[in-house]
Amino acid sequence: MSLIKSISGIRGTIGGRPGEGLSPLDVVKFTAAYATFIRKTTTVNTNKIVVGRDARLSGPMVDRLVVATLMGMGFDVVNIGLATTPTTEIAVKAEAACGGIILTASHNPKQWNALKLLNADGEFLNAKQGQEILKLAEADDFSFVDVDSLGKVTTNDYAQHHIDSVLALDLVDTDAIRKAHFSVAIDAVNSVGGIVIPQLLRQLGVENVVELNCEPTGDFAHTPEPIPENLSQISNLMKTGIADVGFVVDPDVDRLAIVMENGEMFVEEYTLVSIADYVLSKTPGATVSNLSSSRALRDVTLAHGCEYSASAVGEVNVVTQMKATKAVIGGEGNGGVIYPAAHFGRDALVGVALFLTLLAKSGKKVSELKRQYPAYEIAKNRVELTPGINVDAILQAVKERFANEKVTTIDGVKIDFDDSWVHLRKSNTEPIIRIYSEASTMPKAVELGERIKSIIESLG
Repeated sequence: MSLIKSISGIRGTIGGRPGEGLSPLDVVKFTAAYATFIRKTTTVNTNKIVVGRDARLSGPMVDRLVVATLMGMGFDVVNIGLATTPTTEIAVKAEAACGGIILTASHNPKQWNALKLLNADGEFLNAKQGQEILKLAEADDFSFVDVDSLGKVTTNDYAQHHIDSVLALDLVDTDAIRKAHFSVAIDAVNSVGGIVIPQLLRQLGVENVVELNCEPTGDFAHTPEPIPENLSQISNLMKTGIADVGFVVDPDVDRLAIVMENGEMFVEEYTLVSIADYVLSKTPGATVSNLSSSRALRDVTLAHGCEYSASAVGEVNVVTQMKATKAVIGGEGNGGVIYPAAHFGRDALVGVALFLTLLAKSGKKVSELKRQYPAYEIAKNRVELTPGINVDAILQAVKERFANEKVTTIDGVKIDFDDSWVHLRKSNTEPIIRIYSEASTMPKAVELGERIKSIIESLG
């Protein structure tokens, strides 16, 4: 059993003893701590909290626990049921709620679930706020209301509201998509994407939608993270020529992977790169991604005469940097597109609509589109940490060894070379140092990562 408590929420495997797995007691305690934090800090004149969930098997149980706890804390709950993460974020704003809880373990396997916490803007809490909730939970520092003050529950479905907001975006061209006569395949890994993405595609004007794993059973047909090794089914389907493009989403639909017409991966990093290229061609402005994302976004941004900057890893950090730079597009290299004209959250629905518009206007095949972007490959490595290792000292030593290069230290250590980079950071969830390296070819990226790993091991 696993239970991980962090500043971004609580997640774990279902079952086990309290404190060891994600037990009902842990769910209640953490929900009560969040409700206490909202009560203390909210500036919104409302008593509503929105709750939405993905389709995983434990969802109904966790949903009942969360809703009942919020009622017991005196909050009225707007339960939007099966809903994507970005749908829940949008619903918080639409309801003028004081917060929201998303029940999803994102790309984790079916035995996992999690509570992700939102503020009144429908955005994730920052590190300081998350730390305060952890303290409240650990101290059991909360109190339930009396019988006359119990909250109430209403239900609402925000799927069409979300779709309508995407269709209304200025840069989404449904006429161009309709005239392109696309056939599109979608793999929704048996979660909520199977409800909303086919609806979106048809309303965008897609003539033929090929659905894979779109029944929201929560019994995932494959490992749900949308990375190449998990996507053989849609890849093989695309090789038959059945569709012009394939889309894959994770269980909560905030990440978008694209499969080319030949069955090869467009690569998650290039979801943001291609969409940013389109957005910048229409609305020039700043862009942001995190330090572990591809340099290709920087290159495309500079080619448009605009400014790029990088944030620490984590959606809340990307959003903070986007707001500071007034970015027109940003996100993360895992297929997470953040488009402020829609809202400040990763949103695969927005990504699908903008990419199809780009594809329709380009008149190209997806593989032809991919070839016009800078070619980079990212390798991922790690160093296992043993007790007693001083990670900060190791990172400082690496920084000093490469003092003649461009070094960034806002999140671990990132070293930028002329034609490559490497990023080292301590994991928030595992006893490891993550090593991401990027170069023009995979062998070069792997070699760079191994070289840095050897240096770290020599320092340990």
